[in-house]
Amino acid sequence: MDGDQGQRRTRVVLGEVAARRRPTDRSHADLAEQTPVGEALVKGLVRAQLALALRLALVVVTGLGALPLLFAAAPGLGTVKVLGVNLPWLLLGVLSFPFLVGVGWAYVRWAERNEQDFMALIRKPDQ
Repeated sequence: MDGDQGQRRTRVVLGEVAARRRPTDRSHADLAEQTPVGEALVKGLVRAQLALALRLALVVVTGLGALPLLFAAAPGLGTVKVLGVNLPWLLLGVLSFPFLVGVGWAYVRWAERNEQDFMALIRKPDQ
């Protein structure tokens, strides 16, 4: 214990550490400090992601929602059998799942592309 008396303790405060690590790039600073420019950049990304989600939701609603309408408009299609299974059951009960997986895969791929475009915009040197 006597050897510790000569050493001073250093108090580290999170705010001081964060102040030392300020982003050097202006875009990063705008995002970190939540300036109006940074806020506009984030709103642009959110808007792009929302637009993508709404477009793909429209694809799903149109693709799957049109099938019951088709079978209501043409009742004869409801009696068609493919491999011993009624066509409505085959389309809505079996083939809808690969369709939804494909739409989900497309959403993830395009959403990641939106995020990569956002990051490229942020990393772009000021001109």
